[in-house]
Amino acid sequence: MVLTALDYIIIAAYIILVLAVGLYFRKRASKSLTDYFISGRSLPWWILGTSMVATTFAADTPLAVTNLTAQGGLAQNWLWWNMAIGGMITVFVYARLWRRSGVVTDVELIEKRYSGKPASLLRGFRAIYLALPVNCIIIGWVAGAMLTILNNTVLHGTGYEGRLDWWIIVALLVIAGTYTTLSGLWGVATTDVLQFCIAMGACIVLAVIAVGDAGGIVAMRESVDEAMGPGGFRFFPDFANGNVAQLGLNLFLIYIFVQWWASWYPGAEPGGGGYVVQRMASAKDERHALLGTLWFQVAHYCVRPWPWLLVAFAAIAKYPELMDETNRGVGFAWIMRDLLPPGLIGLLLIAFFAAFMSTLASQTTWGASLLVNDVYKRFINPEADGRKLANAGRVATLIMLTAGGLTAYAMRHIAVDEAWRILLALGAGTGAVFMLRWFWWRINAWSEITAMVSAGVYYVLFTIYARVTGWELVEEYKLFYVAILTTLSWITVTFLTQPERQEVLESFLRTVRPGGPGWRTVATKAGIEPGESRLGLSLTCAALGIALVYLTLPGVGFVIFGEWVKALACLGGAAACAAAIALLLNRMGWEKILR
Repeated sequence: MVLTALDYIIIAAYIILVLAVGLYFRKRASKSLTDYFISGRSLPWWILGTSMVATTFAADTPLAVTNLTAQGGLAQNWLWWNMAIGGMITVFVYARLWRRSGVVTDVELIEKRYSGKPASLLRGFRAIYLALPVNCIIIGWVAGAMLTILNNTVLHGTGYEGRLDWWIIVALLVIAGTYTTLSGLWGVATTDVLQFCIAMGACIVLAVIAVGDAGGIVAMRESVDEAMGPGGFRFFPDFANGNVAQLGLNLFLIYIFVQWWASWYPGAEPGGGGYVVQRMASAKDERHALLGTLWFQVAHYCVRPWPWLLVAFAAIAKYPELMDETNRGVGFAWIMRDLLPPGLIGLLLIAFFAAFMSTLASQTTWGASLLVNDVYKRFINPEADGRKLANAGRVATLIMLTAGGLTAYAMRHIAVDEAWRILLALGAGTGAVFMLRWFWWRINAWSEITAMVSAGVYYVLFTIYARVTGWELVEEYKLFYVAILTTLSWITVTFLTQPERQEVLESFLRTVRPGGPGWRTVATKAGIEPGESRLGLSLTCAALGIALVYLTLPGVGFVIFGEWVKALACLGGAAACAAAIALLLNRMGWEKILR
């Protein structure tokens, strides 16, 4: 693959554009901590939602989807499709609660919900834990994916494959870090919208070219069936199928009934967390927080995956040897390398660079917000003014970029989906406490501390035991065992320790107004009118939202493959779910969707 003058012009124009955005928003981001990290709480729903979609559209995701699809067909993607369940519950149950809480970061909620030394210890530890080890791992795997793209495209056959990894990482971090450091969330969110449009448009173009090269949809399906055996295009796994396109029943049940609530995962945190909370906190109001998060979920699961999936199937059809690769995700890069004409090469490289930068910018901004808001401001300099905090944010961003760059170099050879599985299993069991702390007064700081510590300890013990005994324990089973033991541990500790003070619980109840029966004891003792709870209607909306995703996702596929009756049934059902959601939200009164 050789870059032409046109390719270089496209790449240079893009870099100049994103740096210009950073300079434009520099003054606005320098006003205060809230302006730098949550855009002064003024983002409309379409910007914050698209920003979240762009953040999860990293350079790693198409490679991971290609790897999963080559491993076990379409159904293998239930590894991440299951997270739509928790995502829709976050939209309709938690989004407005996060916006009401008035936090800058998700970790800040800890000292609004709990009190005393356990709460401050938990807040400080969790801020550092998420900002550095966890966030750096995420930066590491997305940078590693970008290296995979470059080493298998523009550097392929040059003799420099793998020899320039460190300098490529430095160059990527410098460009992305410049506009992020200058502009804070204002620049990040604005460029995210631009980057999503570029990345999505380029991937659609690549999918059209790839399918055309495979001889069209019908010929591609025949080639894939020959390589994988029948069942590769099934949305739900065929548990009786004995070919390579198989997802075991036990794994599927873990995905559907355990993984979505048990594990903390960036962008799909049970009850919301991370940069998702940062975007919800930046919304104009509760309505914009809900609509933005809803748009994120629909675009994330229904709009974005199909171009990747088509390229993955085209790669399987074009490269039968891909089935023998350790990291089958490189098939996506091979399609780019072998099929793209001049001009489009530069466009696709920019698409992946845009995807990488949007993720890197969001992760570093979020990580820096934890270091500044929950470490520096909380423990080191509580009297710092807005401008000093904004400057501290820039320093923290540089720290995040440096640590992320070192981690990226160390992780450059790890397959993305393997990193996904490890992170999911490592946090197994913590999700339940994050969801229930909003609705059950009895949960205290020790509950969360126990969940975090137990998850890590159980994960390490299972890993060591499996290696010593030779037990072939896949990460999904490990997740299941860790989740059950962790949940039992934190529930036990909850009842063995004292509840939070009544005044802390009352303050949280008055501020957030979560509703539901779990706060009845506190409300009765304080003489607080419980008000009209909308929890039942919220959960109904969430169920309809889940159905909407799981009808639209295959419905789009049926349209692509020309199965019109199935497409009409799925998309018609999805439209009915969307209409029902809009009517229920109007009835609930706090989101006038139909106005």
